[in-house]
Amino acid sequence: MDSQLIERLRSNFEDIVQSDAETGTEYWCARDLQVLLRYGRWENFSKVVDKAITSCKNAGYEPRDHFLGITKMVELGSGAKREIEDIALTRYACYLIAQNGDPSKDPIAFAQTYFAVQARRQEIIEKRLADAERVSARRKLSESEKELSGIIFDRLRANESFARIRSKGDQALFGGVTTSGMKGKLGVPKGRPLADFLPTITIKAKDFSNEITNFNIKRNDLRTEIGVTDEHVKNNRDVRALLRDRGITPEALPAAEDVRKVERRLQSDQKKLPKQASPLEGDHG
Repeated sequence: MDSQLIERLRSNFEDIVQSDAETGTEYWCARDLQVLLRYGRWENFSKVVDKAITSCKNAGYEPRDHFLGITKMVELGSGAKREIEDIALTRYACYLIAQNGDPSKDPIAFAQTYFAVQARRQEIIEKRLADAERVSARRKLSESEKELSGIIFDRLRANESFARIRSKGDQALFGGVTTSGMKGKLGVPKGRPLADFLPTITIKAKDFSNEITNFNIKRNDLRTEIGVTDEHVKNNRDVRALLRDRGITPEALPAAEDVRKVERRLQSDQKKLPKQASPLEGDHG
């Protein structure tokens, strides 16, 4: 997500925050949030809110402290006004709503971070979005590797084949540098996967190569280790060429922070949320 989009979204979310006149408690109205998260119908958005309320209960918190039913007047096209139902939401409630949305949509991915961090400075939001993207990419790589491992075992009936094939793929992606060679270059601790210390772009490159391999193994009904290896090596070489065309050399990129530490930091932010959000009280209508 580029800086201009982040700034635009940050401004949009700042515009809808409200503050209780007596207590100073910040809150957001669900119908305003609905618009920013691009839900066209209240009926659809309210289902997401219901899931968030369930998540709140399951986490051991009182939903009424974070989801407060209110009413407000809205102006109709004719100039007349009518009363509609709305919900006042704490930061924690907004975060839970975002967590129950589709993170592939930019406003929802942004909201997941915006409501998770107390400070709203752009650089902090950008850093957390980058962290979340890297953790998500690492999980996706694990899934594509698991799928590749399962396909290989199903067709070759050899547990060792996956390790050999993945190693050959790494060597193709990293311009001849082996997996162990890359671990040495990046200072990966013994027993830890190389991918835990790769930058996001390289994690995504490995995942993309896996996805192509998985697809072509099934489409072309490959059933030999040589055939699968050749396919995987080709895909990694092609992805490497794509990166190189854009000035990116995978083996030359510096190590990234241990993804496990990044994930723990994100989880820590999440645990702090209910403590940061003041309970909603009274009538915000």
